[in-house]
Amino acid sequence: MKRVLITGMSGTGKSSLLSELSARGYDTVDTDYGDYFETVDGERLWRTDRIDALLAADPRDDAEPLFVQGTTRNQTMFYPRFDHIVLLSAPAEVLVERLADRATNSYGKSPDELAEVLENLATVEPLLRASATLEVVTTVPVAEVADIVVAHVVQVSGDTLDGEPR
Repeated sequence: MKRVLITGMSGTGKSSLLSELSARGYDTVDTDYGDYFETVDGERLWRTDRIDALLAADPRDDAEPLFVQGTTRNQTMFYPRFDHIVLLSAPAEVLVERLADRATNSYGKSPDELAEVLENLATVEPLLRASATLEVVTTVPVAEVADIVVAHVVQVSGDTLDGEPR
């Protein structure tokens, strides 16, 4: 199985992309849910035991990719376990609008949280970009983002999914 990390700042469309990929029949895991995080010294970090277990499957077990969504400081320790690292990005004004309008997650609605998102956009996103195998600017419809990501996974691996490109 190919392991694909979907990462990016809050409001870039990570959860929406996972929903689209899941609707297309792909295996997806949103690490924001399911006890994948722990708080260490006030910081939310991936639980190494949970992420290790998630990524433990033999890559030859299944031809289908596993799309994992998450953004946290300790994700870099798992980069060698991913075949692809996809960064979703969007301009600051788009993030501000999305965070204000979204109903599925309240993070980013308070002034302090919004300031944190914008600070991370300036300081963290460049670090994510440096390690990404693909960056997708998510100002296009989510179906198009999914098409781009799936095409990248297929093209880079040289494989087809289910024997046929999707």
